[in-house]
Amino acid sequence: MNEKQPVYILPENVSRTLGRDAQRNNILAAKVVADIVKTTLGPKGMDKMLVDSTGNIIVTNDGVTILEEMEIEHPAAKMMVEVAKTQESEVGDGTTTAAVLGGKLLENAEKLLDRKIHPTIIVKGYKMAEEKALEILNEVAILLDNKKILKQIAMTAMTGKGAEEHRDKLSDLIIGAVDAIATGKEINIDAIKIQKIKGDGIKESELIQGIVIDKERANNAMPSLVKEAKILLTDVALEIRNPETEAKISVSTPEQLESFILSEEKYLKDMTDRIIASGANVVFCQKGIDDVAQYYLAKAGIFAVRRVPRSDMEKIASATSGKIISNLREISIEDFGYAEVVEEVKKGGETLTYIKGCKNPKAVSIIIRGGTSHVLDEIERAIKDGLGDVVSAINSGKVVPGGGAIEIEIAKRLRAYAKTVGGREQLAIEEFANSLESIPEALAENAGLDPIDSLAELRKRHEAGKINEGLNLYGGNAIEDSFAAGIIEPLKVKKQAISSASEFATMILRIDDVLVSRGAGKSRMPMPNPYEGMD
Repeated sequence: MNEKQPVYILPENVSRTLGRDAQRNNILAAKVVADIVKTTLGPKGMDKMLVDSTGNIIVTNDGVTILEEMEIEHPAAKMMVEVAKTQESEVGDGTTTAAVLGGKLLENAEKLLDRKIHPTIIVKGYKMAEEKALEILNEVAILLDNKKILKQIAMTAMTGKGAEEHRDKLSDLIIGAVDAIATGKEINIDAIKIQKIKGDGIKESELIQGIVIDKERANNAMPSLVKEAKILLTDVALEIRNPETEAKISVSTPEQLESFILSEEKYLKDMTDRIIASGANVVFCQKGIDDVAQYYLAKAGIFAVRRVPRSDMEKIASATSGKIISNLREISIEDFGYAEVVEEVKKGGETLTYIKGCKNPKAVSIIIRGGTSHVLDEIERAIKDGLGDVVSAINSGKVVPGGGAIEIEIAKRLRAYAKTVGGREQLAIEEFANSLESIPEALAENAGLDPIDSLAELRKRHEAGKINEGLNLYGGNAIEDSFAAGIIEPLKVKKQAISSASEFATMILRIDDVLVSRGAGKSRMPMPNPYEGMD
């Protein structure tokens, strides 16, 4: 008896897309994401307004912020978000470039797929093009030889972020902050704290040679200003510790109750007496400070702040050259931090504690001012991009021309390289070159220029050997020497963007089967019966 019964191996809640359909679907998702961020690229890029389910608003043109805040569902699009996050964490900038380039590489690969070129051939060609592009980048890059270039790098990174009018001032703050914390090429970017204060204009932003924390004095009876501060940092709670297990205390007479209360007070007084005797006049405590302890500290004229986050404690220690004490019986004056001034300041409805005038601080604060929280957030993102670029430039020691110049030059040399490669891989290398030109094309388009005319002129100049010619959109939509115009980017940012985009594109191209599971289900997807036709 031969009954044709289907064999079920997958539940009904699993949808499956195969072969060319799977590739087209993934490529389309990547193209859509790339198109969303493409209009934000460059100094004339537009902003996006993102409103979440609770009504919170973000206005930004920062690529990674847009991609992180969008509630993306498609798996291939989520992979592009990961590319942007990697770019941000590794080099701090270039997220939009990486996303646009990744989308264009897939769009151009689709043309080759339509010509019946196998995905593995395209992947091989793209890998060859990526290696050659990185080699060309190293050849074209020049050594970073002065601080003026670092400032230009910071200014280039901040274009298009709503900070153009003040980018000169903000770039000075960035260079000053990096200078303060740098030890050769060792730069811990986490040692730069960015504190936002609503009120006043962006031009009022400043660099503090010390730390500003979003905390106030534990008690109003304490002094609001301490000069020549000797700072004790402790992670010991200046309060009565609760027992770890449930405990009961039986009190049968008023005398016993009073004795118990007095013993608590004595314990707190002993702790505060040790602090007072040590000579410290400022205390930053990671944990709580009891009301009784506050009273004794205030009486002794000590400025104390409680519940300071561990990250801030470590920054204060780095800025003031102090150490965090875990045992109050071992307080030593050598462990104290030093600052010229510790002051509580009320600004813009906020109360902040300034620790400034530190000797050789290894942590500093950039104070950003602005009219609204949205402006402050966008300026913070601009400063973080600037910091990332400056640190990347110092680490790699090399820079490349911006304004699309480097992409046009790599594309030109890749086309020449493609002619030396046999087989169908050369078609993939040529499409890789075309994809790189999507960056200057987007820059021109976002500035209201004709992208075809701009690309044609850039190609013409690069063919004539002018390898640094790029778009100067900030200074009047001209094509000129990017180095001379101060449009400079770190080599490391470009290398990471090209590598990330290429890896993403090749990974997507190798996928020919997508299985998506949605919720619970018990039905099955029918598969061909391998025993069909057998008796």
